[in-house]
Amino acid sequence: MKITLTGSLGNITKPLAETLLAKGHEVKIISSNPGRAEAIKALGAIPLIGNVADITFLTAAFTGADAIYTMVPPDFSAPRFKAYISEIGKNYAVAIQQSGIKKVVNLSSIGADLPDGTGPIAGLHQVENTFAQLDGVAIKHLRAGYFFINFLANIDMVKHANILGSNFGADAKLVLVHPRHIAKVAAETLEGEFSGKSVLYVANDDQSTAADVAKTLGAAVGKPELPWIEFSDEEAFNGMTGAGLPEEIAKNYVEMGDAIRSNRLFTDYYKNRTVLGNITLQDFAAEFAAVYNSKIP
Repeated sequence: MKITLTGSLGNITKPLAETLLAKGHEVKIISSNPGRAEAIKALGAIPLIGNVADITFLTAAFTGADAIYTMVPPDFSAPRFKAYISEIGKNYAVAIQQSGIKKVVNLSSIGADLPDGTGPIAGLHQVENTFAQLDGVAIKHLRAGYFFINFLANIDMVKHANILGSNFGADAKLVLVHPRHIAKVAAETLEGEFSGKSVLYVANDDQSTAADVAKTLGAAVGKPELPWIEFSDEEAFNGMTGAGLPEEIAKNYVEMGDAIRSNRLFTDYYKNRTVLGNITLQDFAAEFAAVYNSKIP
């Protein structure tokens, strides 16, 4: 197959490309960074350097492919984050129509069934709705859980404050996923047959609470009593902006935490549970510890 991937050499797209290339497919990878071209070639893929805001570029990049994988690359400089996500989805939709693509695997998120109150995920809800208007195109939305690797951003908190936390409580049950598992599912889906518009939830762990995460990651770094602390929305916002996140991004992630705290985010998932992947919280804890121990105290 000829397959075009968005996402440059990110946490999902790189292992996805490696999997597809190992199976003999021709893979093209879209990246906005010219400096990634040689690394993409080193994988055995074809670099397509351009911006996902450029519909002409996207149309040319998609043309001739048997299938494409779409994801909205994060842009933390966007003044209106949800609107940015929605607009990139519209760009993809126009390029899909103009290029004649008939098969799309799209990275979405758990909670994308909800129209609002979910932070950046509400933008992905809009992307799903935009793609729903594409006639004659088979689309599979991969609604991924909360990334294990998001906790890597909390290493300084664990190292220096001896806590782990967010604006939801220790008893909040999480649906967690590793990007490598998303890549595996995406590869299988791109190679498989599907029709119409459909959703597939992607997860590795749907039983662990926030307290379980703190205990498991803490044990991996020699802090077995590491507590999960629930912050207020204001504390979470101030913590994120104090760490350098723009206010717009922090506001969106506080809203997503609210959706976890209220149990809204995962409701549809538990009605449509998936077969879990085989990467466990314990597996990720080893990765967490490796990064934790590599950081300068």
